[in-house]
Amino acid sequence: MRCYLHALLLCMVFAVFSVLYVFNQLPVASSFESQYEDGRTDRRTKKSSGRQPQFGAQDTGRTVRKGGGVPSLFDQQEHDRTSSYYLGEKPASASVQEAARDERIHLAVVACGPRLEETLTMLKSALLFSTKPLLHFHIFAEDHLHGSFGESLDLWPSVFQTRFNYTTYPITFPSENAKEWKKLFKPCASQRLFLPLILKDVDSLLYVDTDILFLQPVEEIWSLLSLFNSTHLAAMAPEHEEPRIAWYNRFARHPYYGKTGVNSGVMLMNMTRIREKYFKNDMTSVPLKWVELLMPLLQKYKLNITWGDQDLLNIIFHHNPESLYVFPCQWNYRPDHCIYGSNCLKAEQEGVFILHGNRGVYHDDKQPAFRAVYEAIQKFPLSLLPHSLPLPVL
Repeated sequence: MRCYLHALLLCMVFAVFSVLYVFNQLPVASSFESQYEDGRTDRRTKKSSGRQPQFGAQDTGRTVRKGGGVPSLFDQQEHDRTSSYYLGEKPASASVQEAARDERIHLAVVACGPRLEETLTMLKSALLFSTKPLLHFHIFAEDHLHGSFGESLDLWPSVFQTRFNYTTYPITFPSENAKEWKKLFKPCASQRLFLPLILKDVDSLLYVDTDILFLQPVEEIWSLLSLFNSTHLAAMAPEHEEPRIAWYNRFARHPYYGKTGVNSGVMLMNMTRIREKYFKNDMTSVPLKWVELLMPLLQKYKLNITWGDQDLLNIIFHHNPESLYVFPCQWNYRPDHCIYGSNCLKAEQEGVFILHGNRGVYHDDKQPAFRAVYEAIQKFPLSLLPHSLPLPVL
């Protein structure tokens, strides 16, 4: 009996300290939102006051779009007033503008290091196959890349210019742990975890890695949002189809989703639901909101994770499986699906919809088919396209 009481006492002490630890982390995590608000104010008044934003990374975020761009990154009212000009139309009523805004597809990407050309090729593929009148690209990039993105995108033919709008943003992490977040797995990759907190006015978003190529219209994967039930708030593909060669079930030292984990290179998000949900976790019996969850999660698992933010997402959805919609591997087709034999049945039956050239296969000779598709899209001159877009679906 004494042993049982001793064990019970230890468990209670552990639980109390766990709760104290998590709540000690909450001010650090939630301060990210106020930091971003401070930065937004400073961006608006920078020319007149000279104040500098207090970000974890320097704020040079701006909308760079000739013609119908958004005048202010954070001024949603101004955004609404000018949105109809993207399409060469006169301003419509508020209800019509709201409908037009809801029709836009929001696509986000994070580019750091030598990822400029790869990112531009990804964006090019999205436009080539899209049938939607307007895509909005949210490009998170290191400061020195912003000008290059603007110069390149503004040189695309006018037939494309009316079909997309873009905004560049600084790489932004909570200032207290900015270096730790930035170096997690790959440079800046963990930025995707903070998109729901930064893009507060965006309801739904498609995030993709820079090494993604669209081979189907973007609206096809966007339409998967309509398949979400009342508990779904994100969608990803499995990390592996074949458990015998899967990574998570053989090597992971942390919880992961399902049998083989999920891959975050293509991630569809209902960000309104992400911002509002209280997530179950293994750090405290108290469910935590997204902004409260990230920092304690990193502190607990940073010595046990290999794939950075993807591992953190696996941990989150391990404890909240009802929140994840899993789409087939053809929407995130990687070398792993063919390097050890073909193991993506949907791709065999219906074709590859989104190609994910991870492991650098677009730039070496290990997977010639991946490289051939990448180079075909990269080198294709947009000026040769007729005005009747898009390209026929492959």
